[in-house]
Amino acid sequence: MLRGLPATMYKEFIHLRRDPATLVLTLFIPVLQLILFGYAINTDVKNIPTVVYDLDRGRQSRDMVTALRNTEYFRIVGEVYSDRALNDAIVAGRAKVGFKIPGDFSGRLLSGEQATVLVLIDGSDSTIAMNALNVANALGLRTSLQQIGASPSVEVRPKMLFNPDLKSHHFIIPGLIGIIMQNIAVLLTAFAIVRERERGTMEQLLVTPIRPLGLMLGKMVPYGILGFVETCLVLLIMRFVFGVPLRGSVVLLLALSFLFLLPSLGIGLFISTVAENQAQANQMAFFVILPSILLSGFIFPREAMPAVMYYLGFLIPVTYFLEILRGVILRGAGLVHLWPDALALVAFGVVILTLSAARFRKRLA
Repeated sequence: MLRGLPATMYKEFIHLRRDPATLVLTLFIPVLQLILFGYAINTDVKNIPTVVYDLDRGRQSRDMVTALRNTEYFRIVGEVYSDRALNDAIVAGRAKVGFKIPGDFSGRLLSGEQATVLVLIDGSDSTIAMNALNVANALGLRTSLQQIGASPSVEVRPKMLFNPDLKSHHFIIPGLIGIIMQNIAVLLTAFAIVRERERGTMEQLLVTPIRPLGLMLGKMVPYGILGFVETCLVLLIMRFVFGVPLRGSVVLLLALSFLFLLPSLGIGLFISTVAENQAQANQMAFFVILPSILLSGFIFPREAMPAVMYYLGFLIPVTYFLEILRGVILRGAGLVHLWPDALALVAFGVVILTLSAARFRKRLA
């Protein structure tokens, strides 16, 4: 009944030995999953980017800012000097919370009167917003009073911006658009070229007058168009099925979406030049997709991650595209707010496409 089992096992071990890339990826990806999930999944959000607009500049207001830092939940990333700058910092995504301390803050506390602090909170991410709201209220009622030594007379007035009802799908669905676009561009581009090689049709293309650049672009452009059409489709579903409002410019969003396709297609092309078969291409694509989901801020707040994981997120193109999507869709941000993220996508696109094209030509040679 088990005759031939040893011979079959021996044959499969030989296949594994002859395909070390697949073996390494198979062993490495579960380890990567454990590490990423273990560090990335953390809903206790600290180091929330915060700006302060201090109109008072007295000792009590300075103690209030010190109390903000001491909570470890708010990370002061800058000070602003106008209401517009305070609002722009949140719209641009540089800050998730803004504290406005009025000019009579110290005077009212010293005279025993109630002082008010306005707290603007970006409600796009309900997890961060709820943490910021709870800590801000606690700070007003307890922590700040201990720091400034006044009677219980500090009132925190929170104002939730962009998503006052804290609906989680308003945050998740725009991010999902970025993940879908990336997956389509990476997977289809990688599989298409590897499939040509497996079927032997790549050699047939090489004997034609087609130049390597033309062949590369011919492979990429159709999937770029498909990804762009898919973007338009999911935006329509987001707006009319899930009811997520689109507060910014549709033209700007589509233009920056096309910009994001360049590094995504480049990653797929690069995978296709490394992978020997579709199984390897699938594993390598998964190796790209998994960190993108976990470290880009798609689901889990990046502010809650360890410093190493947080900074690794900056090496992932979709991190910047999620900021663009949520900025335009939820906060009504314009190019003046999002140009650093757009510039990062341009840089990624140039670098990845250049490396991919060079390896593609080398592989064809």
